[in-house]
Amino acid sequence: MRIATYNVEWFASLFDQQNNLIQNDSWSGRYDVTKNQQIAALGAVFQQLDADGIMVIEAPNSGNSQSAKAALENFAAHFGLRQNTAIVGFENDTQQEIAFLYDPTKMQVAHDPQGDESSPDGSRTAPRFDSVFKIDLDVDNQPDTVTFSKPPLELLVSPKGGAPLRFIGVHAKSKAPHGARNRQQEVRISIANRRKQLAQCIWLRQRVENHLTAGEDLLVMGDFNDGPGLDEYERLFGQSGVEVVLGANNSDDRMLYDPHALAKLSPRSPAPTTARFFNHTTKTYLNALLDYIMISPDLRRRAAPDWKIWHPFDTPECFRDRDFCAALLTASDHFPVTIDLDLSTKC
Repeated sequence: MRIATYNVEWFASLFDQQNNLIQNDSWSGRYDVTKNQQIAALGAVFQQLDADGIMVIEAPNSGNSQSAKAALENFAAHFGLRQNTAIVGFENDTQQEIAFLYDPTKMQVAHDPQGDESSPDGSRTAPRFDSVFKIDLDVDNQPDTVTFSKPPLELLVSPKGGAPLRFIGVHAKSKAPHGARNRQQEVRISIANRRKQLAQCIWLRQRVENHLTAGEDLLVMGDFNDGPGLDEYERLFGQSGVEVVLGANNSDDRMLYDPHALAKLSPRSPAPTTARFFNHTTKTYLNALLDYIMISPDLRRRAAPDWKIWHPFDTPECFRDRDFCAALLTASDHFPVTIDLDLSTKC
């Protein structure tokens, strides 16, 4: 079984109010890319991935007459994709949903949120992801309340002929200091954003702990807007959010695993990247590792997992195919990550 996570920049701008693709040469949300160009590029990427299921981060909008599910299924029909069924969990108001597009002949999928709904005051023990988490991350001994603007998507996945799996799709808080007008504001906003991003990851880790204790196979995937050593503010908090979700200080049987995250932790390993952004100040591109697929230890032991970042330059088979390389660059500022799992082994 192949599972992918893919952050599609401004996917929502490619659909009209009736959830149909806008097939014209007007500008998309991507810089200097038309809607027709981005649509064609995304079709090529989804077809080439040939994944049984794709966790789509920044999926099309839901609200009023729009539906992320309908939009993704229309997109799949347009390109004849076998991943033609979409599921969405708790909808949000950011125009960036988290959705799972999958092949229904390969698996059955249900939205299965865990945890109890909290009061407005919040709960310290992993409440439902559309609720409020209470935590004290600073030194004032006053608990802070944290929410997800994009609640993680929790799925119960039953592969054809296989045992059930738990999936959690994630789009964690961005740490970028949007709106800062000077260096002082940039520092203040960056620290506040990192505090919230870290709190969200602690919340996620509590949910991971519950699944591990229950002996459930688990994949946690998506855009964490974070990675080990990504910025100087990490030192203020001791760990990156990614390390928190992995459980980096735990024993092996309580840790999730992602080889790209662990490579980033090692100073001797080459640093993989999953996203590429243009820096308008330096006029250069910034590469970052933001997208992950983490798996539980028992599943790693049984399923012979094989990860791949579909990077247009760093992955030779992508670079050699010039048309596909161009499609990856046109489709989004993130690149897909896949994991291949052999689920035929029972023990």
